[in-house]
Amino acid sequence: MKPIDFTSPREAARAFTPKLTELVEHPLYSQVWTDPDLAPRDRSLVTIAALVALGHADELSAHVKRGIANGLTATELSAAITHLAFYAGFPAAITASAHVNAALNNAPSE
Repeated sequence: MKPIDFTSPREAARAFTPKLTELVEHPLYSQVWTDPDLAPRDRSLVTIAALVALGHADELSAHVKRGIANGLTATELSAAITHLAFYAGFPAAITASAHVNAALNNAPSE
C-alpha cells in the first residue's frame, strides 16, 4: 500500500473524492481566492488562523507555502500562532508551530 502524502491533502484525496476536489478548485480557488475584496496575503493569514484554531494541522503545510508566496513572513506566522494560543488554545498553537516550522524548513529556497 502506497503511503499518503500529507504535504498536499487535496492531492491525497483527489483519487478518492474527485468531486470534492473539483469543488475546492471551482469555486473556492477560482472565485473565492481571487475575490478582490480581500488581498491574497490577508486571505492566507485568515485561512492559516482558521486551520490552527480548528486543529487542521494536515492542511497547514500547503497553506503556509501559499501564505509565504502571498507575502506573509515567518515572523508574522509566529506572531499569529502565539496570538491564537490565547483564543484557540495552547495545544493547537504548539501543534501548529511544529507543522509551520516544518513547512518553512522544507520550503524551497527563493
